[in-house]
Amino acid sequence: MRTTLTIDDDLAGILRSRSRELGKPFKEVVNQLLRAGITANGQAPEARTPVMVRSKPLGLRTGFDPDKLNQLVDELAAEDYLQTATKDDPAGR
Repeated sequence: MRTTLTIDDDLAGILRSRSRELGKPFKEVVNQLLRAGITANGQAPEARTPVMVRSKPLGLRTGFDPDKLNQLVDELAAEDYLQTATKDDPAGR
């Protein structure tokens, strides 16, 4: 699943360093640490049942690039965040 997550700068730096140290992608390190945190109460994670995904045509009209849809979602989320951040800023920056 793809999602946007805002991480504090200091934590992002720690995660990037850990990623370099382990030679693993940033995403993989974040997922491993989240799983470890969730299971920190001593319980093993539940077994996952495999899921079969069957593809279907999207039916997009000519000119739509499905590879750019996630980019559009990211841009809209960034705009929304900036609007919210400027509302909270008393100086109006």
